[in-house]
Amino acid sequence: MEQQDGYYGIWFTLGQFAPSGDEQSPYGDKYSGGLGTYTAKHCPLAIYDDIVGKTFFVYGGARDERRHLLAMIGAYDHGTHRLCSPFVVHDKQTVDDPHDNPSIAQDENGYLWVFVSGRGRARPGFIYRSRSARTLENGFEQVLEGELTYPQPWWIPGQGFLHLFTKYTGVRELYWSRSYDGETWSEDRKLAGMEGHYQVSRRVPEGGVSGLGLDLGAMGSSKVITAFNRHPEGHPDNRTDLFYLETDDLGDSWCTAAGEDLSSDLPLTAPNTPARVHDFAREGRHVYMKDIGLDRDGHPAILVVTSADHRPGPMGEPRTWTLARWQPDGWQWVPVTNTTHNYDMGSLYITSEDWRIVAPTEPGSQHWGTGGEMAMWISEDDGWSWRLAERLTSDSPYNHAYARRPVNAHEGFYAFWADGNPDVFSPSRLFFCDRAGTVWRMPIEMKADEAEPEPYQG
Repeated sequence: MEQQDGYYGIWFTLGQFAPSGDEQSPYGDKYSGGLGTYTAKHCPLAIYDDIVGKTFFVYGGARDERRHLLAMIGAYDHGTHRLCSPFVVHDKQTVDDPHDNPSIAQDENGYLWVFVSGRGRARPGFIYRSRSARTLENGFEQVLEGELTYPQPWWIPGQGFLHLFTKYTGVRELYWSRSYDGETWSEDRKLAGMEGHYQVSRRVPEGGVSGLGLDLGAMGSSKVITAFNRHPEGHPDNRTDLFYLETDDLGDSWCTAAGEDLSSDLPLTAPNTPARVHDFAREGRHVYMKDIGLDRDGHPAILVVTSADHRPGPMGEPRTWTLARWQPDGWQWVPVTNTTHNYDMGSLYITSEDWRIVAPTEPGSQHWGTGGEMAMWISEDDGWSWRLAERLTSDSPYNHAYARRPVNAHEGFYAFWADGNPDVFSPSRLFFCDRAGTVWRMPIEMKADEAEPEPYQG
């Protein structure tokens, strides 16, 4: 299996630059820049394995810094503070689009699975499995090729995969499928199809959630939670509203946060459903999905950015990082801070000690472009109020974007992301931070199979 001699991220643009006009913004592209950890709908992108003390992670890489997408995998050894040189799992050939980025999973025997996204029905997706447990060195084997976009694979110990993904059926519709072994899969079953959707999901509990003191017997051995928006008239620029569903039996049944069983109503085809968290369409607000988790009471918390316009620039303000919190008396709303771009993406961390958000909430060198300067926000009252605790990056030449949370995140590799100039083509590097807020850049020139990351001075 091919190895790269450093960590390079993919750079991408939609090409929606224009000096004026209604659809193309004078403030730059709808999204662009260093998108190696794009999209929010690809998850998870990293997993900490406490048996070997490593965080395994995937990203969209680039060959020789060109716009040539590679589905990459790397590993950080927490004991030695070194990164292995990354491996190419799948070469996307003529594709330069990070919509084809990979996601990762790990089964209970330690084998690593890489789900390489396709793009609608035009480009297929792929599933790979490592030939050996808990190591990358022996390579990966392809086990499936098929239609899957925005892969969100969740391994349930003793039961296998519940895979949430998107199919393009004229619009973007949500589906799920099951597999006991990752090779033979059930038929695709539709979860929602009301003119189109984007979703974020999570399996809980994962290793780090046990510190919340959740009653695992009451919630089942493992639950998968998902939140999604909808696209009126089938156009993603119209994304609005917010919905929530959960399952604790690999999709046999789905219910709301209040426990109402909606299994007989699936697929959801109309917005007026008990699964709807809030009618943002009535307020004229757009909704951009970011992350999801459970609080100490087992109640969901959904992180979104709401916006006044799908285009970048001041016409979208205020763009607000917001938490939707389920409580016994209904959904509650907590604003965290404002941001400069709809596609600023960050991750939510909920522990018994505190709640945290790692995200590019601060303006960057390319003010109206995707991303910005990374920051860490902390809440010490279970997510009800927030303070800016650390500015992780500052005075950076390029914007930082798409901070991603590993499954069972270890404090030494707490979030990772990429940088890049959203206005013009640029190199894109990969970074990670620890829980204390120290940032490292992954090595871009490796003369051996392992190297230490570089302390970030930006």
